[in-house]
Amino acid sequence: MATVILKAHFDGKHIVLDEPFDLSTNSPLMVTVLSANGDAIDRERAEWAHLAAQSLARAYGDSEPEYTLADVKERS
Repeated sequence: MATVILKAHFDGKHIVLDEPFDLSTNSPLMVTVLSANGDAIDRERAEWAHLAAQSLARAYGDSEPEYTLADVKERS
């Protein structure tokens, strides 16, 4: 079976699919628990964005020369 992402929730006792889906008995599953309020996800996303910005700043710092169209060379 191909990998499928299904939305579900925990009712306090069981994991319940939000929409019907035909699963065979003993089908292997991988469950990812998401933050209920999203704060942890938002914080992690902000940290990744900050890290990306730092990396770009290092790659394109003040000492990086400005390239023009004249610097672009076509490959034959």
